Amino acid sequence: MSKAVTALNRAAYDGYVRIEDAGLCGMISLRGDLSDAKVKKACKDASGQAMPKARGIVGSLDGGIGWMSPDEALVLVPYAEAPAAAARMEMTLKTAHALVVEVSDARAVFTLRGEKLREVLAKVTPADIAALPVGELHRTRVAQVAGAIWLSDETTAHLICFRSVAEYMFELLSRSAMPGAEVS
Repeated sequence: MSKAVTALNRAAYDGYVRIEDAGLCGMISLRGDLSDAKVKKACKDASGQAMPKARGIVGSLDGGIGWMSPDEALVLVPYAEAPAAAARMEMTLKTAHALVVEVSDARAVFTLRGEKLREVLAKVTPADIAALPVGELHRTRVAQVAGAIWLSDETTAHLICFRSVAEYMFELLSRSAMPGAEVS
């Protein structure tokens, strides 16, 4: 059996903001009625977190839930646990109108660290990053690709995109964070 690796094998770039491949992250996409008690239970059992409010994200990359749309949540679990967690969620939801898909290997996750991370992100997305509150998940375009961005604190942001565009995203973010490329 082959060993799981990220698209960029933990690549990192140190500019005026640090850009890094966050490593293997377990991700489960759930489509259904997010207010349904069974859906909430399945998500909490898998992640250890309660369902967030609209546009919110709670927890961390190895145990969290992100609100993706009125009928979609992204459940974050440790990578090795994702297949079993998805199977347990399916069992919990077998009588509910819901879809559970383990998407860990289809996504890439980046972590940005630094005082000026909002500036780096603002260069590459039309989203109002200056107004993005900590703990809010924002789906947007990042240059030419789809992405989801959230801040876990004022100096740490996370960005999820499709694995197929991970190298493009890493280069885009790295160039945006190059010393001398500051906007001020």
